[in-house]
Amino acid sequence: MREQWRIPGTWQWTTLGEVTQVVGGGTPRTAEPDYWNGDIPWVTPADLSGYDRKRIGHGGRSITGTGLARSAARLLPTGTVLFSSRAPIGYVAIAANPIATNQGFKSFVPPPEIRSCFLYYYLRFAKFLAVESGSGTTFKELSKKRAELLPFPLAPLSEQHRIVARIDSLFAKLDEGIAALERTRSALERYRASVLKAAVEGRLTEQWRKENPLQESGEELLERILAERRMCWEDEQLAKFEAKGKRPPKKWKEKYKEPVKQDARNLPRLPDGWCWATVDQVSMGITYGSSAKTSPDFEGIPVLRMGNIQVGALDLANLKYLPLDHSEFPKLLLANGDVLFNRTNSAELVGKTAVYRGRPAPCSFASYLISVRLIRPRQAEVVADALNSAWGRAWIASVVSQQVGQANVNGTKLRAFPFPLPPETEQEEIMRRSGTVAESVTRSNGAITAFLRQAIALRQSILRRAMEGRLVAQDPEDEPASVLLERIRTEREAGKKKRHPTRRNRTTRTKAP
Repeated sequence: MREQWRIPGTWQWTTLGEVTQVVGGGTPRTAEPDYWNGDIPWVTPADLSGYDRKRIGHGGRSITGTGLARSAARLLPTGTVLFSSRAPIGYVAIAANPIATNQGFKSFVPPPEIRSCFLYYYLRFAKFLAVESGSGTTFKELSKKRAELLPFPLAPLSEQHRIVARIDSLFAKLDEGIAALERTRSALERYRASVLKAAVEGRLTEQWRKENPLQESGEELLERILAERRMCWEDEQLAKFEAKGKRPPKKWKEKYKEPVKQDARNLPRLPDGWCWATVDQVSMGITYGSSAKTSPDFEGIPVLRMGNIQVGALDLANLKYLPLDHSEFPKLLLANGDVLFNRTNSAELVGKTAVYRGRPAPCSFASYLISVRLIRPRQAEVVADALNSAWGRAWIASVVSQQVGQANVNGTKLRAFPFPLPPETEQEEIMRRSGTVAESVTRSNGAITAFLRQAIALRQSILRRAMEGRLVAQDPEDEPASVLLERIRTEREAGKKKRHPTRRNRTTRTKAP
């Protein structure tokens, strides 16, 4: 067998098939009710998706003894290391009690000379070897034969105990650090939410208003915006007439559609000088994104998707692209100051909003997003902060609809969203203050995310050192793995003879007296 990496002299390379019993699984017929909802836990790879504990006692379903007997499923003993062999390869957990699996597993039953936890950590580290050994076109699958041929670095039993104890200790410290960072991230988000709430309610600039006399009210500002809105519409119509070589017909200006208004009497009271406005009143139009299939190739126009829209910020990682000559361009190209609204997502994420500020350029957006083109792009953060605030979240919850398990807020509802409009000079102060907080939170979250990525790499590094025999010291008093391996072979051979007696023994008859 080809050695995979250097190991200590007291260790021994072998294969998993030589030192463990490799067992597949099965699924009883789903149409037979007598096979299901019994007292035998039954696990599928889906039960291990996102599962981060070492041991598992049950999955989402259970089977009966009859279901077990009449299927390929096998009852695995406590301590068996479950390893998903397809869709995907590499989920791993230890059976906390007798358990069965479906056919998506190749499970390893270790002998007493191999600690289940040591085998568990090895399989977590050596997942890449299993994936390389898999075969298939639609999705890879690890066969029983190839699972048995996977290399295994057998360590002395005492050293296995020391390695497991050391990994457990280091991982526990990592878990503590990660939990602390997650608490910090939650605290940062709560702080940011409290600042947004104060900004939308006017408390963030309460002292500022006392020190700065009102020059123009929010209502006066809204009147100017509405006049600009109508002027922009008229300019667009004239451009269309000119492009077609036509003269504007009589009364063409009467076709202007007034924006949606909100009755302020049904809304909370605002600070003096503020007023209520709707998204429709301050915007030129609302556009749905592209439903065209994108590609991860770094050529063409980047397309922002749901995952790129964070609360109040854009995450430009994992971008996908459309060709430069795509038919939807330039119509679906974003402009600096466009507000991006996530119209379809899970209930807790639908409505998350961010502002596009010209990076990357050019740039487009996908179909589950809505772009709002404002009359005054400088006010984009005012609208986005209102949508991301507690007020905006409550409004979204009141208008959301459910479609095939997804929450949805369409463009018509978004147009009617009412938000507090402060005077223009106060808007600048609010954006300065809330922007400083948002940048600080974004930087901190970036540092936390970087550390969490490092933690994943550090876990793998710990496992690598462990499986190379470099995590704990070797003890010359330990029984060498070569002796351990020989004993495993002897015990397995004796077990085979016990299960399968020779033909002579099976055919011997006692003579009649």
